[in-house]
Amino acid sequence: PDDSFCINSFIEFDSKYIPNQSATMDSVTDFQTEIAPSRTFVFVREIQKLREAGLIKGGSLENAIVIYERELPQDELDVIADELKVPRQNAKELGYLNSRKLVFPNEPARHKLLDIIGDMALIGKPIKGRLIAYRPGHKINNNLARLIRKDIKLNEVQPPVYDPSLEPVMDNIRIRELLPHRYPFLMVDKIIQMTDKYIVGVKNITSNEPFFTGHFPQEPVMPGVLQIEAMAQTGGLLVLSGLDDPEKYSTYFLKIDNVKFRHKVVPGDTIIFRVELSSEMRRGIATMRGLAFIGDKVISEADFTAQIVKNK
Repeated sequence: PDDSFCINSFIEFDSKYIPNQSATMDSVTDFQTEIAPSRTFVFVREIQKLREAGLIKGGSLENAIVIYERELPQDELDVIADELKVPRQNAKELGYLNSRKLVFPNEPARHKLLDIIGDMALIGKPIKGRLIAYRPGHKINNNLARLIRKDIKLNEVQPPVYDPSLEPVMDNIRIRELLPHRYPFLMVDKIIQMTDKYIVGVKNITSNEPFFTGHFPQEPVMPGVLQIEAMAQTGGLLVLSGLDDPEKYSTYFLKIDNVKFRHKVVPGDTIIFRVELSSEMRRGIATMRGLAFIGDKVISEADFTAQIVKNK
């Protein structure tokens, strides 16, 4: 934790020129003067493989620090120099090939700060905290960014608070007045929260659910499609409750997108559904985003579109 976005970078190589270095960014206000000028760096022994892989096409001695720390045959070094279109060097003279001096004594470590800043931008959210990176690289940086982004997405909506002792907004009797579903396909037990934008419903899973007879006798697991059905029924209650004479209408699926199942549901679980309107309902069409929770875990999610039809 920290009061702002800060980074500590530590690098270590089998090279006497940069055996280990560190750099720190304590404030993004330092970026322009202390970090941005830092060039990338490469070892001569890596250049040929990088070029064969189609990389460093724009690399030059002006925008990269080139470190020659292991002696190569003169002809091999000459080939590399010719490909890079730079003057040939004496193969016995080790060190930095650049005529331009280092901007900072720890310029390579500072460039790693620059890499980390760019890779963390993929998260798409501002970071408030200190990132400590030991031997960072783009691959591991990107893996971390993806994990953080995934965690943010899972926690963007906090799990609803469920207190069984409170009176529900809708009990099972009212639900059956609004929905045409009956046993064994009524998948919502009660509604505990509702506004004009979202609704929260509850489904208690018992060992007596009829679908457990075949799914599966020795390992009862609630089918994912029924989780989505329960979610849709919860959303249906949201849109129907906003209509005059809701008992005269029914809701029908038109489309389901972005369905994900993250955790299995078994007897004894209590599922909390939170369904929110993605946009205003127009011409009898409602688009919604649904999340299903067990405790504080998201177990399934979906985007769906439904049509509200007056048929009674």
